[in-house]
Amino acid sequence: MNPGGQGPHSGASAVACGILWPMIQAIIFDFDGTILETELPDYLSWQEAYQEHQCELPMSLWLNAVGGSASDFDPYGYLEQQLGRALDRSQLREKRRARLNALIAQQSIRPGVMEVIVAAQELGLRLGIASSSGRDWVEGYLTRLDLRHHFEAIFTREDVVRVKPDPALYSLAVNALGVPPQAAVAIEDSRNGMLAAKAAGLKCVVIPNDITQQLIFPEADLQMHSLTDRPLQEWLQEL
Repeated sequence: MNPGGQGPHSGASAVACGILWPMIQAIIFDFDGTILETELPDYLSWQEAYQEHQCELPMSLWLNAVGGSASDFDPYGYLEQQLGRALDRSQLREKRRARLNALIAQQSIRPGVMEVIVAAQELGLRLGIASSSGRDWVEGYLTRLDLRHHFEAIFTREDVVRVKPDPALYSLAVNALGVPPQAAVAIEDSRNGMLAAKAAGLKCVVIPNDITQQLIFPEADLQMHSLTDRPLQEWLQEL
């Protein structure tokens, strides 16, 4: 795609719709909490693990780490700190992960995601993913949800030295898609993700989930309750 203008198909599609898109050429999704609601199950599975030890996991601590690196907050270490003793981390990890997988299995694609994908493809926009999670996690769930084939570029924590809020993941994504940052829109659910997208030069649409709705996003270019709130063409025009 020509970085200085529209893609080979976007102009025709846009004219057919009676709308021109001189700027936006790509949409890059976050994964966790944006495409699939994994954030609430993740917190709940940890909260249950804490409660089994008669401890609590404060939401305030959890929120700071959402969308970022596992090093931002160590739930194992914090639990051990409260208990005053070491835990069998491998046993806790296995049990907690089984519970997390069971909770996520009850989830479906977040509302509006499929509609945005279809509308973007009709407009000739390119699609990518930038996620702080691991590749096996992201690719595995995308395949399970039958979404993998929609995305040209997928970048995960294995591809960068630092994950969000560092902009590296988004910078890699726009480069791979062949578009300048200012011609791409990130769809995010977390503050760390929004900061990463903005630092990389992208526009950012924030769709908070049940966990991140407690945060504020003053730097976002647009915030909606759901991707079903407005058609893609409408909010692209606004951006």
